[in-house]
Amino acid sequence: MSLLVGQSASITKVFGRDEVSAFADLSEDRNPVHLDANFAAQTPFKQPIVHGMLLSSLLSALLGQHLPGEGTIYLGQTLKFVRPVYVGDAVTATVTVSDIRDDKPVVTLTTEVFDKHGKPCVQGEAVVRV
Repeated sequence: MSLLVGQSASITKVFGRDEVSAFADLSEDRNPVHLDANFAAQTPFKQPIVHGMLLSSLLSALLGQHLPGEGTIYLGQTLKFVRPVYVGDAVTATVTVSDIRDDKPVVTLTTEVFDKHGKPCVQGEAVVRV
């Protein structure tokens, strides 16, 4: 695959209660802000929110399956969680090629997850080997 700076790919998904609960079990992160509506109601969020790392998993899916694609290996990832996503809301994750090394098969991509209103929720940068 020939990559170009500015090339991007996106995926949209809804993380419902079942997905959040399954992630809590797999990751062992059972923070009630994600799982318990009564607890979450007492927080600034007022309702359960999706784990930030679950949202970020969409970035891995994009990198390994879409851009750059199969065989891509993560070398690093930065993440900044800037806005909550509520359980049941749609999100769109996007990766955009920002740099391609000439001397090695290494690519840097801007990584973002947006909420249903198009506002950024997760921002970061991935470095991958292609």
